[in-house]
Amino acid sequence: MKYDPIKARLGKIFNRHIFLRKLFYSLLDLLLLRAWHVHYQLKDFFSRNKNNPLIRVLDAGSGFGQYSWYIARKNPNWEIHGIELKEEQVEDCNQFFAKTSAQKASFFTGDLTRYQKPEAYDLVLSIDVMEHIEEDVKVFENFHASMRAGGMLLISTPSDQGGSGVEHEHDESFIEEHVIDGYAKEEITRKLKSAGFESIEVRYTYGKPGSLSWKLSMKYPILMLGKSAIFYLVLPLYYLLVFPFCMILNYFDVRRIHATGTGLLVKAFKK
Repeated sequence: MKYDPIKARLGKIFNRHIFLRKLFYSLLDLLLLRAWHVHYQLKDFFSRNKNNPLIRVLDAGSGFGQYSWYIARKNPNWEIHGIELKEEQVEDCNQFFAKTSAQKASFFTGDLTRYQKPEAYDLVLSIDVMEHIEEDVKVFENFHASMRAGGMLLISTPSDQGGSGVEHEHDESFIEEHVIDGYAKEEITRKLKSAGFESIEVRYTYGKPGSLSWKLSMKYPILMLGKSAIFYLVLPLYYLLVFPFCMILNYFDVRRIHATGTGLLVKAFKK
């Protein structure tokens, strides 16, 4: 399944008005389990830095810009840079943020395997990105070089326990754009250490409740949309039925410690 064409169609729909884009962000925050996990970790970072107006953030692989928007709303004085390969998404984000109160957020086109800004950032986000990049260690090295001492790198990515829909050796990734099906805990820890990070925390996400929620809220709708555009009309009714159940599943997935899961959430600190 090619995910990018579906994202592009959704982007065109919600870019028609500033209200629609804000609504789109709100829907992503509610539907995407990874957003629940990321927000939960960011709230702790916000609390520890609430009196520091000089925080600089790199949204590495910013996509639609929903995480930059979340951070900007909570911390309007923080400086946020979003880097993204797709020029149309960079343009859309810059146009949207320029029309809002989030004036300290800006976006630019760039390649994470080449981008490095020495000791510039206190927080680096890499959400749903590393599974798309073969030269992952080089990216980790660039992140480390671009961070200030005490800075935090926050990563959300599929695990090797069924991430990307890959449960057996012969399975293909559910999302064709993924070049890495999923990371083992030990693998991503080793690669981050080789890049210079010393304090690393890795936990599973998308345990049993989260895996079921993902299938109901993301996998099945994407499969439907990939078959026919008519499902765009059916989708609101579908979500009306399954959304309350998914909310409960998401809550338990965020609050529990999982022995295994199809996703990983990683925090790595630069000393």
